[in-house]
Amino acid sequence: MAGNDLGSLLGSLLGGGGAGQGGSGGAGGILGSLLGALAGGGQAGGGAGGGQNPLGGLLDMLTRSGLADQAQSWIGTGDNKPVDGAQIAQALPDETLQQVARDAGVTPQQAADEIAQSLPRAVDKLTPGGTLPQGGSLEDIIRAQKL
Repeated sequence: MAGNDLGSLLGSLLGGGGAGQGGSGGAGGILGSLLGALAGGGQAGGGAGGGQNPLGGLLDMLTRSGLADQAQSWIGTGDNKPVDGAQIAQALPDETLQQVARDAGVTPQQAADEIAQSLPRAVDKLTPGGTLPQGGSLEDIIRAQKL
């Protein structure tokens, strides 16, 4: 589905080259799968279309899980505070992490570790002005940042 395209865009955004036919697509593929799962699968109750892209929902989820300082640092213009795989695994719904791991062909812990490594940089690049972009699809927001 759109997860593949989203993963490719995220991979390009993160500097992952862009030819990767190799299956998972690395960090971009895992983040694309995560955001796709949150956008499409969720009973997370969020919006079905208009206002909030899955990135905003993910950051809300992290904030509610005690990672507000870290998430804010990624959006802001200062240094990005790190998170580890255990924090990510605790913040995400278990079913979501299981799905992302299956999609990537890795264990849930490996998926959480990869998300912890790449998510701060991805959010930082998607919020260059220090605010979360509003409106449009996540794909449109990523394309706009790649100028």
